[in-house]
Amino acid sequence: MKWLASRGVFLCLPLLAAMRAEAQTAAIQFHSAPKRTALLELYTSEGCSSCPPAEAWLSRLEYSPRLWRDFVPVAFHVDYWNYLGWKDNWSQAKYSERQRTYAQHWRSENIYTPEYVLNGKEWQNGFTGKSGPQTDGEIVGMLTVTSTDTNRWQASFVPGGRVEMGYDIHAALLAGGIGTDVRAGENKGRRLNHDFVAVNLVQARMTAGKGAAEGAFVLGTVRYTSGATLALAIWVTRSGQLESLQATGGWLIPPATKSL
Repeated sequence: MKWLASRGVFLCLPLLAAMRAEAQTAAIQFHSAPKRTALLELYTSEGCSSCPPAEAWLSRLEYSPRLWRDFVPVAFHVDYWNYLGWKDNWSQAKYSERQRTYAQHWRSENIYTPEYVLNGKEWQNGFTGKSGPQTDGEIVGMLTVTSTDTNRWQASFVPGGRVEMGYDIHAALLAGGIGTDVRAGENKGRRLNHDFVAVNLVQARMTAGKGAAEGAFVLGTVRYTSGATLALAIWVTRSGQLESLQATGGWLIPPATKSL
């Protein structure tokens, strides 16, 4: 099997080609119920000594029966701790900027890790419960995404109320089952395990029509590591906003079967 290195991570061409060949025979579809599916974001870093417990809790949600139905998790690795002696290869500046934008919206002077954000609000109830956060149960509408090649996706959002003028669709490709041996910094000598890691984040405008908003997005280059899971998280917001209105997602390469 041929592997290509790219910026410290790997692209598995044969595996993804096989996935896409299989997908051509049947469309892949993820969809929400009318009730809100929560978007759970974790801001974390391999250079942060207090982050591993938060990531371990997130990893345990992999086998929650409410995963994808009641909540969609995304781990954003920030880059502002890279100066401490260890560069987190999963970190991206745009994830740090996303967290700063939240802080500005909340009129908060500080950003920190680990930090959970639930539906656009700071969430400090992490590490509790083994099945994930509760949904608020609000009827917000149905989000559906479909693809025949795992790269180009069509999205439709049918709001629970009237269709507004502007919506954005967001999608994060999530890698899991990842292990890193940290050789410097605050976690020196530790092996860190990651799940639901955002390795790509894309956004596109949706066009409002009669009763629904429609849009499309392209994931582009897919980064993948040997032995890892792969999933997709998708959410819709009002144009120019971060707060999720509705979310959905699911596995592209699922974990091994296991019960909670």
